[in-house]
Amino acid sequence: MKTLNQKTSQNITRRDFLNIAKRFGTTSTLMAASSFGSYFAFALPSAFGSNTDNGDISSSFGGNISLAQLAQAAEDEQKVRTAKQARVNLIYGVGIGSNLEHINPTGILHFVRDLEERTDGEIRVEIIDQSKICSQLDCVKRVQEGTVDIYCSTTQNAAGVAPYFNVLDFPYMFPTRAAQHYFFYHQKSEVLFREPLLKHYGIRFLFTNCRLRQILLGKKWRDKPDISSIEELKGLKIRATASKLGKIALELLNIKPIPIAWEEVAGALKHEMVDGIESYSSAVAAEIPDNIILPETVSQAVNLSLFSANDHTAMNENVFQRLTPELQNAVMESAYQTQMFTQLASEVAFFNTIGSTKPQKKDTIFGKYGIRFVELEKSELKKAEQICSPKFNPKPWEKQRERLNEMAGGIDVYEEIFNIAREIPADTLAENVEPSRWWRKI
Repeated sequence: MKTLNQKTSQNITRRDFLNIAKRFGTTSTLMAASSFGSYFAFALPSAFGSNTDNGDISSSFGGNISLAQLAQAAEDEQKVRTAKQARVNLIYGVGIGSNLEHINPTGILHFVRDLEERTDGEIRVEIIDQSKICSQLDCVKRVQEGTVDIYCSTTQNAAGVAPYFNVLDFPYMFPTRAAQHYFFYHQKSEVLFREPLLKHYGIRFLFTNCRLRQILLGKKWRDKPDISSIEELKGLKIRATASKLGKIALELLNIKPIPIAWEEVAGALKHEMVDGIESYSSAVAAEIPDNIILPETVSQAVNLSLFSANDHTAMNENVFQRLTPELQNAVMESAYQTQMFTQLASEVAFFNTIGSTKPQKKDTIFGKYGIRFVELEKSELKKAEQICSPKFNPKPWEKQRERLNEMAGGIDVYEEIFNIAREIPADTLAENVEPSRWWRKI
C-alpha cells in the first residue's frame, strides 16, 4: 500500500480503480466508493470521461480521498462480504452505459447491499461490467441463456429480446412519474406486466426507476425562445430509440424519427445531423464513452412526457425458483426496498443534481451547461395526447395492441394500465406515492 499513499482523489485514474477492483472485486470497490459519498458509472470504461487507462476519475469522488483509503475500504468491504461462505452466488450483469448513480439512480448497489445484509451473506452478488458479460441490448438474452442471473437495462433495449416490454411504450399511458410508481407497486401489475414476462421470457421483473421521455434539442436552439407548442416540433429530425411504439408516436406528431446508436448521439448533435433526441434528462446529464459530455450539445429539454423510461432490474426465474422460500422472500423484500429507494432518490436527483425542474437550481448539471427545462402548458400536452395516444387515436395502434393483448392472455392491457395510472389524483407528487408489496395478496 505504500505506493498508493501518495495518490489522492486529484489523480486517481481509471487504471488505479480497475487495479483495486481486480484485487478486491468490482462490487466491493463500488461499495467502498459509495461509502465515501462517491459515485461511479457501472460501465467502467465510460464512467471516467476517458477511454484510456490513465483517465482521471477524480470528478466521481466526493471529498479528498486517497487511493490508499479507497483500497483499504474496498478490502474491508470484501472481508465483510466474504466472512462466511455464501450458499448462493449470483452474477449481476449491468447494461446501463454511462449513467452515474447520483444522476440516474438505478438501485443496483442498494439492492446488492440490502440483499447480502438481509440474508446474512447467504446470497452473494457480484456485479460484472457490461464490457465483460452483457450490454443493454443482450442482457435479457444472457439471463435466458443462464450466463447471467440478474441484469439491469432499459426496457426499450430489453424489448429487442423480450417484446412484451413494449407495453410500457404507449404514449401518454402514464400521465406522471407518480402514476408510473403507482402502477409498479400495484397488485394488478403482476397479471398485467410481470406474469407475461415470466411466461414468455422466464424473467422476473424486480424493480425500476421511473422517468418520462422528453425531446432534447441541440445547440442551435440555445439562442431561440423556449419551445411553447407542439407545432414548433413538427418536421424536426429527432434521434429515436429502437422502440417501435415510440417511432409511431413521433411520426403521428409529425416528427421525423432517426435511429442512431446511443454512442453516436453526442456526435450527431454536435454536427447537427439531427435537431435533437428523444430521451430523458438523467441520460443526457451523464457522460458517454467517447469523452464528449452530452450536456454541451443540448440547449432545451422539452418535457413532452411522451412515454415511459425505465432502467429496470430482473432475474432468471429458474434461478429464483431454485432458492429456498426464505431466500426468495429476501429477494422480493430487497426489490421492494430498492423500488422505494429509486422512487425517492430519482426525485432528489431531478432537483438537486440534474436540474430538470422549474425553478432550476443553478448548481445542477443543466444549470451549469445552460440547458433550459421547458414545461409545456397542459393544453399543449393534451393536444399531443389527442394526436398520438391510443385513447384518442386508436387506429394506428391496433396491430400493437392486438399482439400485446394476446401475450397478456386476452386482456386489454393498454386500457387496464391506462385506468390504473389514473386512480391517483393528477397532482400527486412521485415522492408521495404510497409503497405496496405488489406480489402479496390482500
